[in-house]
Amino acid sequence: MLSIPFIASLIALAFVLYLSYSIMRKNPGNEKMQQISKAVQEGAKAFLRREYIYITFFVVVIAVFIGITPFLKENVDLNWQTSVAFVVGALVSALSGYIGMSIATRANSRTTHAADVEGLKGALGIAISSGAVMGFSVVGLALLGLSLLIAIFTIDQTSIINGYAMGASLVALFARSGGGIFTKGADMGADLVGKVEAGIPEDDPRNPAVIADNVGDNVGDVAGLGADLLESYVESIIATMAIAVTLNISNQIFGYLPLYIAAAGVLSSVLGVFYVKLMGKKDPQGALMGGTYISAILTAVASFFIVDATIPEGWNHEYPKLGPFYAVILGIISGVIIGFISEYYTSGKYRPVRRLAQDSQSGPAITVTGGMSIGMASTAIPVVILAVAVILAYQFADIYGVALAALGMLATTGMVVAVDSYGPVADNAGGIAEMAELRKDVRKITDSLDAVGNTTAAIGKGFAIGSAAFAAMGLLVAYIQVAKIDLSSSSISQPNVLAGLLVGAMLPYLFSSMLFKAVSKAAFRMIDEVRRQFREIKGLMEGKVMPDSAKCVDISTKSAIQGMLIPGAMAILVPVLVGLYNKEALAGVLVGAMVSGIMLGVQMANSGGAMDNAKKYIEEGHFGGKGSDTHKAAVIGDTVGDPLKDTVGPSINILIKLMCVIALVLAPLFI
Repeated sequence: MLSIPFIASLIALAFVLYLSYSIMRKNPGNEKMQQISKAVQEGAKAFLRREYIYITFFVVVIAVFIGITPFLKENVDLNWQTSVAFVVGALVSALSGYIGMSIATRANSRTTHAADVEGLKGALGIAISSGAVMGFSVVGLALLGLSLLIAIFTIDQTSIINGYAMGASLVALFARSGGGIFTKGADMGADLVGKVEAGIPEDDPRNPAVIADNVGDNVGDVAGLGADLLESYVESIIATMAIAVTLNISNQIFGYLPLYIAAAGVLSSVLGVFYVKLMGKKDPQGALMGGTYISAILTAVASFFIVDATIPEGWNHEYPKLGPFYAVILGIISGVIIGFISEYYTSGKYRPVRRLAQDSQSGPAITVTGGMSIGMASTAIPVVILAVAVILAYQFADIYGVALAALGMLATTGMVVAVDSYGPVADNAGGIAEMAELRKDVRKITDSLDAVGNTTAAIGKGFAIGSAAFAAMGLLVAYIQVAKIDLSSSSISQPNVLAGLLVGAMLPYLFSSMLFKAVSKAAFRMIDEVRRQFREIKGLMEGKVMPDSAKCVDISTKSAIQGMLIPGAMAILVPVLVGLYNKEALAGVLVGAMVSGIMLGVQMANSGGAMDNAKKYIEEGHFGGKGSDTHKAAVIGDTVGDPLKDTVGPSINILIKLMCVIALVLAPLFI
């Protein structure tokens, strides 16, 4: 039964090798372009190396704790096998991020050269191939690791398989938060001193923080994003399997069903990538969205045949034979709608962002308040969609259907990550074009790709928060089943549950505060360093000497590592401590964190996206264009929005999932 997902994982990894080979064959450009690209590569590797050292400490400590739990409590369903699965999940997540980041930092100069020589189609082809390396590393390694663990330990041993999801979640939290702190600290420092104070263009080679900013794009929006969606992808599969096992609904059918659907999503995503490469010459955004929709449609069609063939005729249960198929379709449709809503509120093509750009003529205060307003308004429709989807999915296939809806939303993760991860490559390519002093029309091509990348990134974040909500619900239900919580006696009026709800609702705010503070500290250090170099390095502003970019990369690295540790430790310890106190209180904490976290995640991602694209809309020549007072106001708004959309918002998604999966894995300790 594991042959199908196993073969699909090998196809995904073979596709990664093919794309990597095709990218590396491309011309990396002239010597100066290669030097810039190499500086970004070295900075990204240095950061990931140091980040993974700290993550390894947490992985080892937690693995040892899980391994010794049988000695701490008798008859507990945790053991060394769970520790092994936990370590494998962490390794898979870290490896996929490293592969994606390594190719992305090599694809940047090649994308620039392609834009110079071949034009839009050539540049898009390399950038989307690089994004697809990240996307298919995620799904290929995730499915391969999960298939091997099930083959070794069997699907019935859910406590072991759950450890795999926990390992992926742990790495995702640190990768997303650490990468987000790095990239936004560097970005804010580069923009506030370079654009606003010194009045020099974006990505100007005189700016010491530009290389750090480009490094941050890769460690945050490639490696971090990949770890984020790998976690959601794995958890949506495992939550569905765990529910099938705990509810005793034919493990051989319903336990393996999510693996088959995930395999179909891999193959559909491969075809989606080829569509983008073939059709992207005239309309890059249309091609990217078309590839996403084609992948979703093909997955939906394949899911019908999979469910019809897997579930036997005469199936007698509370829901019909095709109920799981309807739940998958519901998840796919919900993902597409939430993605479109994110696009509407964050794209320069639509009224909210254009109105925000217009209002920026009144100054930065209006830009910030307008951007916050857009993000808050954008929570309404996605939350209603999620609520309706949960109700309908439950009607279609009980709580198993809710978990399947999450999988439907994430079945095309390979394509979603490919579309999202291509953006940082295009952004880096634009920076290289500027620093290498190429023709202006080269920068124009890379900017057009980057603008599309901002929109697709917003759509990716919409998928991420929607899937986080579904996955967290599935994990929560599985926790309630494993912890043997009696819902009839665990009402909201129970003091422990009510207290848990309040504490849980507070946690995303405290977590966000810690990350904001970390970004502010990183930005402050970066601003101070950039000002120092402009002040002390003679000839820097005249372009006669090069800045000390390595110093800025080091500042961002140290700030990110320091900033991610306490929020990460809090996310790990809170569910453990509350669960040891009272298992019902922990259920309340998970519900409270999920509800407030979803709102914050959507609001912050879309507020930041709106402010970013309002700036880009002005830079296209509207309302005074670059260098105008309106543009300066929008730049300040963008520096506020950057940590919202790239650090805090995405990290909240992981926070709520990590807490739920920790609760699920350690549930036997709380009984």
